[in-house]
Formats: sequence, C-alpha cells, structure tokens
Amino acid sequence: MIKYVEPVSRLIAELNKLPGIGPKTAQRLAFHILNIPADEARQLADAINTARERVRYCKTCGNLTEKGNEHCRYCTDPSRDRTVICVVEEVRDAFALERMREYKGMYHVLHGTISPMEGVGPEDLTIKQLLTRLRGNKIKEVILATNPDVEGEATAMYLARLIKTFGIKVTRIAHGVPVGGDLEYADEVTLARAIEGRIEVS
Repeated sequence: MIKYVEPVSRLIAELNKLPGIGPKTAQRLAFHILNIPADEARQLADAINTARERVRYCKTCGNLTEKGNEHCRYCTDPSRDRTVICVVEEVRDAFALERMREYKGMYHVLHGTISPMEGVGPEDLTIKQLLTRLRGNKIKEVILATNPDVEGEATAMYLARLIKTFGIKVTRIAHGVPVGGDLEYADEVTLARAIEGRIEVS
C-alpha cells in the first residue's frame, strides 16, 4: 500500500468520504487540487466554508435558503401556486423538478425516506411539518415525488394514508421515472412526463 505524506493522505481520506467518490477518484481529485494554482485552491476551500456557514434550511418547506432568510425563494415567490405541494426526498430532487420549468407549485423536502433497516422512522423526517402545513393552508393537491425504489414507495404510501385524512387529493408521479432510479439523474422530458402522468393514490 502506497503511503503519502500526511497532508495528502488526509486530503484523500476526506475526499473519499464524499458520496460516489471511491479511493481512486479521491486520489485523482487530491492530486488535481495539489496541482491547481494556490488561489484556486483557496477559492475552493472558501466556497466550502462559506456554504457550510451561510446555507440554512427553509423553515416552511425544508429547501435551501441563505443565512438571514427564514424562507426559500419558492416559499416567498407570490407567483407560485400555493394550493399544490410536491413532496420530495431531498433538496436536489426539488432542483431537478425545477429544471423542467413546468411545475409551478410549492415544495416540501422530507430529508430522507422511511427506512427501518437504517433506523429511519417517520419522526426522523419532516412529516410533522408537512402535516402542519396541510392544516394551516388551503391545499388542494399533494404530489408525492419520492424516488421509485422500495423506501420511496413505502414513504409515499405512508404519507398518502396520512394526507387523505385531510380530504386532500393525493397523487403520485407516474410513468417516465424508472424503478430504482433517482430524480436527480432524470432528464427534463422524463420528469415532465412523470408529473403530467401522475395518478391519484387510492
């Protein structure tokens, strides 16, 4: 096993902690960072620190907002349809849906899915906050846009049962998104078809 000087080993180890980054990719990234101009390396480090210090979660929907702003751009946009809420697993899923420029309603970010195997229950997600929103607003429809995998489907079914007690229409994104796929990697056309073809959850 190759042993690098401590700072390089530490950099590789930290990069290896990022999702989707294996040991070889972490090593390539580390050497790339070592070879770029010092000011570019400082800009990268500053961007990471600034994002960690200034980015917050919206108090209403759980999306990203900047320190000093309690609510995100979608929650404060008067042109958005406030009678429809699209529920997604992660912030990146909301941005993926925004790319298609078709959906004009509100969002709610769960920050995960129900996964007993990983010890994640309903209380670990923002489900309580979602139900509070449904009580306090004139919501006509909730679109469940969780990923079409086992955890996403289980979470969608759990939410559907809760939401229907409010007498609100519940729909699920339909065709277009492959089973086992992630919304983050779907193209705009696929997402548009999935939203257009959503079906009511019985």
